[in-house]
Amino acid sequence: MRILIVEDNEINRILLRDILALLGAEIFEAAGGEEGIALSRAIKPDLIFMDLQLPKMDGFTATRAIKADPETKDIPVVAVSSYAFAGEKRRFFEAGGNGYLTKPLDVEEVFQVVKHFQGGAKNGRTKGENPGC
Repeated sequence: MRILIVEDNEINRILLRDILALLGAEIFEAAGGEEGIALSRAIKPDLIFMDLQLPKMDGFTATRAIKADPETKDIPVVAVSSYAFAGEKRRFFEAGGNGYLTKPLDVEEVFQVVKHFQGGAKNGRTKGENPGC
C-alpha cells in the first residue's frame, strides 16, 4: 500500500512513518500542502494522512484541491490533527475528507484506518466504521 504523509512537523512525520512501516507500507512524505498536492498527483497513493495545521496552505485547502482533481479525487484523505473540535471535523469532511484522527496518535486506530482503506474503500466518510473516522 502506498501512503502519503502530509505533515510539517518532522517528529510527527517520523512517528507516523514508523507506525506505517510496521504495516509494510510504501511511505512518501510532504512537509506542506502544496507539496502534498503535487505528490498526490505524481505517485497516486492509496491513502493520504493530512495534517490540518500546515504553513502557507492548510490541510483543508490541500484536501479540497486533491478532491477537486479528477486524477486524485478518489484517494482517501484522513486528517491527523491536534484538535478534536466538532467544527474542525465538520470543515474537514466538507472539504472532502474521509476520516479523522487526533494526536497523539493511537497505533491501533492508525492500523484500523489503514486496514479499512486497504480493503478498497475509496469514497465517502468512514465515520463509525473504525475508531479513527
